[in-house]
Amino acid sequence: MSDKEHRYSDTLWRLYQRPAPPQPWVDGGNLPWNEPAFAQRMLKEHLDQSHGAASRVAAERELQIDWLRDKLEVTVGDQMLDMTCGPGLYAVEFARQGCQVTGVDFSPSAIAYARDFAERQGVSASCSFLEQDVRTATFAPAWYDASLFLYGQLAVFRREEASALLQEIAKALKPGARLVIELLNQERVDKGHSSWWFTDDKGLWGDRPFLHLGERTWLAEEKIAVEEFTIIDLETADSIEINLSDQTYAAPEMEQMLRAAGFSAVDVYEQWDGLPLYDASEWIVYVAWK
Repeated sequence: MSDKEHRYSDTLWRLYQRPAPPQPWVDGGNLPWNEPAFAQRMLKEHLDQSHGAASRVAAERELQIDWLRDKLEVTVGDQMLDMTCGPGLYAVEFARQGCQVTGVDFSPSAIAYARDFAERQGVSASCSFLEQDVRTATFAPAWYDASLFLYGQLAVFRREEASALLQEIAKALKPGARLVIELLNQERVDKGHSSWWFTDDKGLWGDRPFLHLGERTWLAEEKIAVEEFTIIDLETADSIEINLSDQTYAAPEMEQMLRAAGFSAVDVYEQWDGLPLYDASEWIVYVAWK
């Protein structure tokens, strides 16, 4: 058997021996956002206007930004904190509207794009983009007038990490400031078991032909969805294995977590408060008041 055949065999044997049910947060339980090649490929997905799988398309973002500006009551000169800001698509627009925005993200490609985007839009003086893990980033106390935590990104952290993040955001906000969090509606989350596979010449998982094997499991007791991906490079037989874990929350639990973190009131909006987003029915938006 050749070395390539051995690598194929080893990968498939590990897949056969995978634990069932899967363990959440293996190797961090997230995508390799800060791996340079993956980060660059993911950036392309963020900017692709043919889908909203990574970042929402421009027309939907415009609707969201109008809604967010109204609920956050931000005005010219206000300080805004954008957690997991990605390529700065929301941050730069709020800067264009007069806010001073700090964006934090783990992806080097996303942060590089956000800085360039702000420069091209003439608002670089109003934007500060930090290439950091939001779990270890530090912020000046009582400095911000508003904060964003969009597109379900709080869910990629363990419960205790999410609680700590909410506490840090609360400390960073001024009295009366507001935080908006977007999370999947736990009642709408797929609670079945599924598996799939596909091949492609190139894409998010590589620049050469690859085979993608995927499996999704719902852990009912922990309320966690775990997706396990095995991606095999069909030219080299090299493989990567990714465990993507999402902690879901019932609305009362999230309200309780926000209050425990230091927020005095929480407004809950199902289905994005009626905005015509393609997947609005899947989401709940929380507006928490410091």
